[in-house]
Amino acid sequence: MRVVSRKKLIDYYTKHASSKTALEDWYKKVTKSKWNNFNEVKNDFLSADYVGNNRLVFNIKGNDFRLIAIVIYVSNKVYVRWIGTHSEYDKVNAKEL
Repeated sequence: MRVVSRKKLIDYYTKHASSKTALEDWYKKVTKSKWNNFNEVKNDFLSADYVGNNRLVFNIKGNDFRLIAIVIYVSNKVYVRWIGTHSEYDKVNAKEL
């Protein structure tokens, strides 16, 4: 898969250093994948959840952080929409990001 918005990862872990290793691991795993559907995502990320409107939520670093992404299977692209802490995630509407 191609992660279209990697800059969001870099910007986030530049400000939140404790997330760097986990976000880089997520990035490497995603870019080595070729998903055709959500079940294939779940094979790689057991804690991933579909929240509607083509958005998936990934737990990062044991659920310390959450990442919301749009996955377009046909074009093999992943768009990072939002990254934040678990408590920040509770305050956003993942379907609209």
